[in-house]
Amino acid sequence: MKSTVERLSPTRVRINVEVPFDELKPDFDRAYKKIAQQVRVPGFRPGKVPARIIEARLGRGVVLEEVVNGAVPAKYSEAVTSAEDITPIGTPDIEVTEIADGDKLSFKAEVDVRPQIDLPDLSSLAVSVDDVEVSDDDVQEQLENLRARFGTLAGVERPAQKDDFVLIDLSATVDGEPVEEAQTTGFSYQVGQGGLIDGIDDAVTGLSADEEATFTSRLVAGEFADRDAEITVKVTAVKERQLPDADDEFAQLASEFDTLDELTADLRERLGRVRRMEQVTQARDKVLDAIVDATEVPLPESVVKAEVDSAVHDAVHPFDHDEAKFEEFLVSQGSSREQFDTETKEAAEKSVRTRLVLDALADREQTTVSEQELTERIVFQAQQYQMQPEEFVRRIQEAGQLGAVYSDVRRSKALIAAVRAASVTDSSGSEVDLSDLLGEDEDEDEGAETTDAAQAGTEPSEDAPAASEEKAPASS
Repeated sequence: MKSTVERLSPTRVRINVEVPFDELKPDFDRAYKKIAQQVRVPGFRPGKVPARIIEARLGRGVVLEEVVNGAVPAKYSEAVTSAEDITPIGTPDIEVTEIADGDKLSFKAEVDVRPQIDLPDLSSLAVSVDDVEVSDDDVQEQLENLRARFGTLAGVERPAQKDDFVLIDLSATVDGEPVEEAQTTGFSYQVGQGGLIDGIDDAVTGLSADEEATFTSRLVAGEFADRDAEITVKVTAVKERQLPDADDEFAQLASEFDTLDELTADLRERLGRVRRMEQVTQARDKVLDAIVDATEVPLPESVVKAEVDSAVHDAVHPFDHDEAKFEEFLVSQGSSREQFDTETKEAAEKSVRTRLVLDALADREQTTVSEQELTERIVFQAQQYQMQPEEFVRRIQEAGQLGAVYSDVRRSKALIAAVRAASVTDSSGSEVDLSDLLGEDEDEDEGAETTDAAQAGTEPSEDAPAASEEKAPASS
């Protein structure tokens, strides 16, 4: 087999392939065997029809078509593997240019490839992160949250106010017609929580038990979606959360500590660790931005287009792919289709640019991924989707996304290596040592904190089908 590569642009190549017919014998054997299973010829058992009979009955063209359909993808892959400095990142456009029966098969394939990227010296990168600050107010807030977990609700004889819990009955009408899906009784709601019905917090605030109020709100779902409804809310009970006293007895109830001082000291230490992990996240994000900003990255058009198409599909899907309804929704949100398209393309370009930079960084740093690291990422993602790891693996294998997970881990590790090499200071100008969270180098065990830092992750791989990053693997 002979193959040549023409570079059409920094991100696209044409691969010309010529295959002698004598190399296609295994493909002819496969084709004859497949066709023999499909045809029925009197006097021959299924699968036992000789090649000459197949050609006599069906014609040589049917056999050649089957050979070409099977051989071209395999020969394309072989040509890509043998080519130097070419990493395809999209689906190839293949055209068979010549079938000279008994002589040769020729085809050409155009495909987007990873561009050659010149990365900056990592040691020249300098970023600043927030100081690790844990105030008394921060500790007190954590203590109050812990007290709230052990609080109890008690009925009160007064009007409802913010943070109270109220039992409510709800009903709604649109133009005098009852809205069945908006009717409920005995519903527990925390005043100020939000997320139930617009306007309900203002309506119930100041109401005592057995008092009601009426207000107008726009419905967001159901038969009367996007229409104004008259909502009646009746408060049947008002309760306040009573918290246990913050003392040694509470510390013993809520923790393994004997005194309140020990408990608050532990809360302060935990918050300090959280702030340090926030420094890791800040450093990672800022180092990545610095590398991308300092790097010229030609963008493969087809890869960007695929990402845009996927984002548009996901956005329009909830509207049954009705473009008019989707545009109406955008207008209701103070946007427009033009603005949406512009922002979607910009996001796609940034996503693709980031992936290409991280892949180039992983190549330069010779980043590898162990089986244990891949397994840890799979378990982590399975937990995110609330799936058993075995089921998650089955799903991603069926969807052809295992390579995407591998690429994500590799990019994460490459970015962590970049953070190690960069200069990181806090807002006060002091150098920040993150080595205990990142690990000293590639060969050392990075520990649970480093795994957490890496899990915060990077963009999905172009090896994966274009999809929203939060989308679970498809079920079969």
